Amino acid sequence: MKTYLVTGAAGFIGANYVKYILAKYSDVKVVILDALTYAGNLGTIAKDIDNERCFFIKGDICNRDVVDGLFAEYRFDYVVNFAAESHVDRSIENPQLFLITNILGTQNLLDCARRAWVMGKDEQGYPTWRRGVRYHQVSTDEVYGSLGAEGYFTETTPLCPHSPYSASKTSADMFVMAYRDTYKMPVTITRCSNNYGPYHFPEKLIPLIIKNILEGKRLPVYGDGSNVRDWLYVEDHCKAIDLVVREGKEGEVYNVGGHNEKTNLEIVKLTIATIHRLMADNSEYRKILKKKVKDANGEISIDWINEDLITFVKDRLGHDQRYAIDPTKITNALGWRPETKFEVGIVKTIEWYLENQAWVEEVTSGDYQGYYEKMYGK
Repeated sequence: MKTYLVTGAAGFIGANYVKYILAKYSDVKVVILDALTYAGNLGTIAKDIDNERCFFIKGDICNRDVVDGLFAEYRFDYVVNFAAESHVDRSIENPQLFLITNILGTQNLLDCARRAWVMGKDEQGYPTWRRGVRYHQVSTDEVYGSLGAEGYFTETTPLCPHSPYSASKTSADMFVMAYRDTYKMPVTITRCSNNYGPYHFPEKLIPLIIKNILEGKRLPVYGDGSNVRDWLYVEDHCKAIDLVVREGKEGEVYNVGGHNEKTNLEIVKLTIATIHRLMADNSEYRKILKKKVKDANGEISIDWINEDLITFVKDRLGHDQRYAIDPTKITNALGWRPETKFEVGIVKTIEWYLENQAWVEEVTSGDYQGYYEKMYGK
């Protein structure tokens, strides 16, 4: 039985990853370590925690005693590090928090793994490692900076971060590779494009748009909405991480992209149109609306759900213009490719949010309250 330490798994991608590997493998044990900051929600993974194959520990990846204790108790085969402060806007407000979690936390995990996994030294003085172990860092395409109208990020693209968030993730990646070069530590890194899907915290673009429409609020779009992102359905990303952890070559970086470039404005318009269509076909969905406008027949009207809700707001500081991933390496090496077309994934995503409003209300009832108004106004 393989034992995983999965950090940050009460968050969006980490939670989906844990659900994926527990469903795929009957012979794995998963230990979740999460500090449950504002974007981490225990309810997201509550049904997965059975204390037989899946365990939860509330703790900080920066706490050496906690992490060392877990390595001693569980003898992990794999570490998959999702734990990170991840919102660019918040990194602009408080850069130091991102340095602490994303850089120092990553270094602490690496060091705890090193001490637990080293078996001795070879003739050259390099550490020898317990067989089969692997440290995997979940990174982002934002470490590459910004693209113009043409071209794609590859694994050899120079790192050029432009925000405190991306700078912290770049630093973390460099620490991971430094441990590889210095100690010959068995590591891998994946850098993904924008994820979307179930359990996405509602400060990110797609779930924020869904939430605002249901509440009858305006839909904020930075600048003129022309910034381009490559969108990847979260389950496809989880499949890629699983392949890299199990079969990837030690010391390698793999880019994971969705082959789906769209401007932010296109995403917002498509989300509006999809919600309108789903509500037109399903009267139960219309009942979720907090702004209930009646039509001439006394039915709940959805005519107001249209592009007039879009409000252009002041652009984000240092806003990168375009990200686009070339996933050729992971496709050729491991056979991975994105399976979920965006037109299918966005419907699955919106339907999940419409059918899981209790989860949305739970995760937005704590520290998130008031943040939206602070950033965008009422």
